[in-house]
Amino acid sequence: MVTAAPPLPLPIAEVRRPRAAAVRHLGPNWYASVMGTAIVATAGAGLPVDVPGLRTACAVVWALSLIMLVTLLGARTLHWTYHRDQARAGLLDPGTAPFYGCVAMALLAVGGATIVVGADWIGTRAAAVLDAVLFSAGTAVGLTVAVVVPYLMVVRHRIEPNQATPVWLLPVVSPMVSAALGPLLVPHLPPGQAQESLLLACLAMFGLSLVATLLMLPLIFARLITGGPLPLAMTPVLFLVLGPLGQSTTAVNKFADSAPGVVPVPYDQGMAVLAVLYGVPVMGFALLWLGLAGALVLRARRRGMGFTMTWWAFTFPVGTCVTGAEGLARHTGLAAFDALAVGLYALLVAAWAVAAVRTARGLLSGELLAAPRR
Repeated sequence: MVTAAPPLPLPIAEVRRPRAAAVRHLGPNWYASVMGTAIVATAGAGLPVDVPGLRTACAVVWALSLIMLVTLLGARTLHWTYHRDQARAGLLDPGTAPFYGCVAMALLAVGGATIVVGADWIGTRAAAVLDAVLFSAGTAVGLTVAVVVPYLMVVRHRIEPNQATPVWLLPVVSPMVSAALGPLLVPHLPPGQAQESLLLACLAMFGLSLVATLLMLPLIFARLITGGPLPLAMTPVLFLVLGPLGQSTTAVNKFADSAPGVVPVPYDQGMAVLAVLYGVPVMGFALLWLGLAGALVLRARRRGMGFTMTWWAFTFPVGTCVTGAEGLARHTGLAAFDALAVGLYALLVAAWAVAAVRTARGLLSGELLAAPRR
């Protein structure tokens, strides 16, 4: 009796190609979902209220953000390996290239959540090591993107004034995330030069991101005033303006927390003064922008705005305002900031739940990974 030979195994490339086809249109904007998930954990752990089970829930969300980050890094590696034409086209697209700032911020956000709540599960030392790796990688990517994307906007992209959107902030905001989360690593470094160098490096990144943001914001506001509302699908990105506002407020408060014993007197006291004198006015403007952006989103929703991945803009930027309010509550002692932090966190959790459910539904249906409609 003659038996048939067993089938030869397919080459690895043939096995991976169907998987790679699914990620052809997976852009860097997907990292916003990682950022939005991680900030739920970080912001929840700092709330000035004692809610039973909240910290455990935050740890669960942190673990989810870590899984999402690893999965997305793998998927984007497949994207760059098998769809380089699409990846390069994204870099040359003025609507896509700024989202590379989300890569850095996703790494940083998960790293920060690791040291804030992940340490409960994996231990302080392991959390500090993992955060150091993610912080270093995220900062390197963020500083690179902050130069490369504006460079491409100048020499390769062809942009009209009416194309200005808050998405342009993403490349220059990522160093601000480093500035806000870097102080978490200061206590884990040797005292002296190492601690002071990291804290002042974070202060420098705060400055470069703040000035770049101040250059971009007038362009964005002028576009809204002279050009009218953004297209319906893009309206949620108005919330991105809250990112540099909330994150910079968070940063100055973290500087004040870390400065004693790290920088010489009177600079440590100066950072405490900066936390309040800078943070309170900027938080005021953040609330003004939240009202304006919220009104425009409600207008767009009434006109038929459907779900897209831009809805993740409702999460991370609001989360930075939560952490900013938490910092102001610590340094002013005002119950008003405690209430503000709790209220904004409720908004954050609601926005995250809606975005997460709709994203999961879109992934299962394949709609979110389909080629864009012409």
